[in-house]
Amino acid sequence: VKDSLKNHISIHTDQKPYACEFCEKKFAYSRALKRHLIIHSNFANTYSCEYCGENIKRHATYKKHLMIHTPYCCEFCDMKFIEKGALNGHLKIHTSKKTYTCEFCNKKFIDKGGLTKHLKYHKGEKPFCCVFCEKKFVENRDLTRHLRIHTGEKPYSCEFCHKKFVDSGYLNRHLRMHSGEEPYSCECCGKKFIEKGDLTKHVRFHKSEKRYSCVFCEKKFVENRDLKKHLRIHTGEKPYSCECC
Repeated sequence: VKDSLKNHISIHTDQKPYACEFCEKKFAYSRALKRHLIIHSNFANTYSCEYCGENIKRHATYKKHLMIHTPYCCEFCDMKFIEKGALNGHLKIHTSKKTYTCEFCNKKFIDKGGLTKHLKYHKGEKPFCCVFCEKKFVENRDLTRHLRIHTGEKPYSCEFCHKKFVDSGYLNRHLRMHSGEEPYSCECCGKKFIEKGDLTKHVRFHKSEKRYSCVFCEKKFVENRDLKKHLRIHTGEKPYSCECC
């Protein structure tokens, strides 16, 4: 495995790529850094409540704490909001009638604008074109996101590690690594995941969906990457080599 090779090479090079953000001490292995961070965990409060000043370590706990101070509550689902305007916007989900129906797939929409945008996907209308590669898009926001691939622009930055992202969705997924939030839960065993894709892969293990089959011994696997690893047993391939020995 490639990670095993990286760990092995650090023995020869004395590299310590994992640095503590609090005291700058460096480590050769990520697991060693994680053990070290426990020393700082007792005082490394990350989130400070703007209402009462309480310091909270985990983002998920911080969000729950804010609910104490949020006076506007939805009568339908008990969701709470700090501002009344945000509550009013949320209420449309419950109260607005979806009177506009798509003639192709029967999906319904609250307003005509939502239906109009949706119909473009069925009709194949892509009026927004990339000036670099001529790829076309249904909506201007999709074009804007695509253009960043060519320009290298990454406007969304992580407040904790300053890593930058092309899309706000990628940033939100990344932030869960810092907060520990795992919003996707398996109905079968209760295991939680940061990303929906990881949950989808996990569910296949319960359903025994093994779509990838070995051409040599017909053994089957849930994921393609597991099949690739298995094939090396038959081919003798060892793609990772140490430069030192």
